[in-house]
Amino acid sequence: MTKIEKVCKLCKNLAENCDPGSPEPMTAENRILIKMQQDAQDIFYQGLAAVDPKTCIHRYCSIEGHILTIDKKTYDLDQYTAVWVLGAGKAGASMAHAVETILKDRITKGFVIVKYGHVKPLRYITLAEAGHPIPDENSLYAAEKLLDMAGEADEKTLVICLLSGGGSALMTLPAEGISLFEKQETTKVLLDSGAPIHEINTIRKHLSRIKGGLLARAIHPATLVCLVLSDVIGDNLDIIASGPAVADPGTFGHCIDIVKTRRLAHRLPPAVLRHLEKGAQGWIPETPKKGDGIFNNVSHTIVAGNIHALLAAEKKAAALGYHTLALSIPVEGETREAAARYGDLARQVLAAGKPVKPPACILSGGETTVTLHGRGKGGRNQEFALASALSIKGLEHVVILSAGTDGTDGPTDAAGAIADHTTVERAGRLGLDPEQFLFENNAYPFFEALSDLFITGPTLTNVMDLHLLLVR
Repeated sequence: MTKIEKVCKLCKNLAENCDPGSPEPMTAENRILIKMQQDAQDIFYQGLAAVDPKTCIHRYCSIEGHILTIDKKTYDLDQYTAVWVLGAGKAGASMAHAVETILKDRITKGFVIVKYGHVKPLRYITLAEAGHPIPDENSLYAAEKLLDMAGEADEKTLVICLLSGGGSALMTLPAEGISLFEKQETTKVLLDSGAPIHEINTIRKHLSRIKGGLLARAIHPATLVCLVLSDVIGDNLDIIASGPAVADPGTFGHCIDIVKTRRLAHRLPPAVLRHLEKGAQGWIPETPKKGDGIFNNVSHTIVAGNIHALLAAEKKAAALGYHTLALSIPVEGETREAAARYGDLARQVLAAGKPVKPPACILSGGETTVTLHGRGKGGRNQEFALASALSIKGLEHVVILSAGTDGTDGPTDAAGAIADHTTVERAGRLGLDPEQFLFENNAYPFFEALSDLFITGPTLTNVMDLHLLLVR
């Protein structure tokens, strides 16, 4: 949405009527609100720019003659008969493009799986588009091809593996005895359960032939160098894209514990439950663990994470004149509870100038979870914004932007949404009940009606979410 469209939304007039002589002239309060909303977007985009894969990969990778340097470690390309680029994730296209600009025709072949529409023209690396967040036939086909290619590597092959968030769904290759449909149903159950990503991916790894270190097993004895864009709290390598090239600390026993704790047994496909139970009983081999020789020639470099976006966004906010506070603890847990805390922060800023005085910008990053109760359309960031709108009702000059850095929030085309202290009032004038929309997990049509969806399109990066609170 352009700035002039934002102006028209708030003053309820066409752009040409937004002047002092119009029937509904722009008020001083609306001008402040428009400025704050534009500031919020500018701050978000500055954070996004800081995690552009091209910038991040070039920070860690360079080449001089036949010597490739990755994170201070050198590789003599003349010692290898082949250089491959493999990978999966929503940032895969831009990561692949960055590697192409460095290695150029040194790349023997490449294959990277990305989400539909998250593409970029490449010369040496092939992109395969697949389903996310629910895997589809293309996810299966692409993962099979990726694993087959991996199996062709030998000790004279250098494999550069590009991993980013979304790789778990995009790179789906069910274990023997489990169909794609059963894997799809399992993914839906896990996503709807409110389970955090580390629990979801623990189960995913034990239902796969490629995750949880199994890709590294296929590539062994080649040299494997992984460049990783982190989309998980703590930057745990075994969780990002379900850790296809790292030792797996989880077990089938952990999977059974998650199923019991989340009360998922009656919701999972019987074949999936049987597979997990057989694994826990020792009838199915475990995923590769720490100390396995297949990881001897494997290295990982995290090229960027949420903290990089957060600090860049904070710097932009300060440049715009805000007193800033970047919360060091990542936001996680139930979305509505996290959003309510943002409302409390806004009240503290207005009442006491704490924890930072106005004009204030409080930023945080992370990834909340939504336990679905309704069947509406939306994502965790849109739900965060909707719950925030209710929590800041009655305040003045407060704006909250919550958005995913990948440009998609749940199964929608929006990255998130923007809420402000007028959101609930404007919804009421349209006959919309925000509490009912929240109850039904139906934030997308709510913000669509208010023209407050935040739509960026595919960003070709992915480092979780950013939440911005502005108070003047």
